[in-house]
Amino acid sequence: MQIKTTPNEKILILGPAWVGDMVLAQSLFTTLKQQFPNCQIDVAAPAWTLPLLERMPEVTNGIALPFKHGEFAFWKRISFGKSLRKASYTQAIILTNSFKSAIFPFAANIPRRTSFLGEMRYGLINDIRSLDKRKLPRTIDRFVTLGLAKNTELPKIPNPKLSANHENAQATLKKIGQAMPSSKVLGLCPGAEYGEAKRWPIDYFAATAKFALDKGWEVWLFGSEKDVPYTHLINQQVGNRCLDLGGKTKLGEAIDLMALCDTIISNDSGLMHVAAALDKNLIAIFGSSTPHHTPPMSSKAKIEYLGLSCSPCFKRVCPLKNENSHMQCLKKITPKSVIDLINLDRS
Repeated sequence: MQIKTTPNEKILILGPAWVGDMVLAQSLFTTLKQQFPNCQIDVAAPAWTLPLLERMPEVTNGIALPFKHGEFAFWKRISFGKSLRKASYTQAIILTNSFKSAIFPFAANIPRRTSFLGEMRYGLINDIRSLDKRKLPRTIDRFVTLGLAKNTELPKIPNPKLSANHENAQATLKKIGQAMPSSKVLGLCPGAEYGEAKRWPIDYFAATAKFALDKGWEVWLFGSEKDVPYTHLINQQVGNRCLDLGGKTKLGEAIDLMALCDTIISNDSGLMHVAAALDKNLIAIFGSSTPHHTPPMSSKAKIEYLGLSCSPCFKRVCPLKNENSHMQCLKKITPKSVIDLINLDRS
């Protein structure tokens, strides 16, 4: 039985902190709009995720959370929740599992608060959903099911789809003194904030970049300030022939520039999910994680994953120290195997 709604239904989503998870959450927003076209969806999340929300047409308002990462801040959360009471939300959907994350929706007097139980949140959550990880193996499955009536089978899940801003991409290129591309562009995303066990070797990225450059493509390197050492090394190894954007763009600018790429190669990272949501030709490389849990949601994505006996370990750093086994889940994915997946001709 479907949940009734009205034209004035207002839903507050407490969103995830990771960029990739926020991209996947868009499928929940789309599912809600498919069921209830007149509902208003506001999303409360860390400030750095707001550029993503601005590119999701389903979201009415993005609300920056005032809490530091990991901060319990009980009374601050109570106060923040009380400040939202005037919005008269009819439902909150909480995508995170921590106790502290459920405090402010409760303080906001939102009558229906939907989530998995998480950290023993009885009372804070009053629409508790059971989590069967076998039935809901993927993060995206778990997000979408929270937008359905209890015991409803998952529908066909819509892929995330970000709306890029072409004018902003042009302005960003002008700001850094770069012309619009006159040939095809290969985007490389060599970072992975989670840890090195998710990062394809820098030498492999550089070899792939060299092959593309020699074929007449432009190569753009994407990454946050934390990824600057990796983008710098790649560019250095190919004679500084790439456009190194590492640490030079904000998230929104990076999204709009990625939309200009023809093909993107990425580790399992937030930018991998951004590329998929932009419907780019994508090569997604998995090491310590698994595409069975957080795959790129796009028909244009090709996945490189070896599924070794030690995989997935979900470690930040490879626990195998022997030279013959250390990081083999990534080292055995050769540049040639990745290059063979894409067409690097000029035409």
